Amino acid sequence: MLGEYFCMNQEQYKDVLERLKVRFEHNHHRHEHVSWETYLRVIRNDKTMSIINQMEVTGGEPDLVVYQEEWYVIDCSKETPKERVSICYDKDARVKRKNYPPITSAEEMALTIGIEILDESLYRYIQTLEEFDLKTSSWLKTPKDIRLLGGAIFGDRRYNTVFIYHNGADSYYGVRGFRGFIKI
Repeated sequence: MLGEYFCMNQEQYKDVLERLKVRFEHNHHRHEHVSWETYLRVIRNDKTMSIINQMEVTGGEPDLVVYQEEWYVIDCSKETPKERVSICYDKDARVKRKNYPPITSAEEMALTIGIEILDESLYRYIQTLEEFDLKTSSWLKTPKDIRLLGGAIFGDRRYNTVFIYHNGADSYYGVRGFRGFIKI
């Protein structure tokens, strides 16, 4: 969970609301049958807005996605969020990396922001709404049995197909980051 709220002044708050509204109105296919006013009532509290702001600041372009009748605010940037790349999967992998460990990891950064990493099911669902990660890839919540063996999974879209791959959890690349969400 988010340790402490990231403070926003009134101008920042107004700016993030305006960005959310424009994105919401231009992407009805992500949240059919939900009005802006209803969505606004749900997210308009300090904790949620603070998390959404951090998603925005790190390049996530958060938007409401309705999945299996549940509401999620999900990173909907076309490519993996630009301020969340060049990171390995989790702290354990980062600490055990022998050479050139990254500053942080996907799980650590998600915890700091206050979001969860998309799992394979949610990742595949957003890919049915539109095309994501055509040039990048995103770490996905990895099942424990895979993680215990040193691996982690990630996804991308190539050749009009969504692929889920594996890699060592300690690997990191300039085009791999992660997508997150909060359930509201």
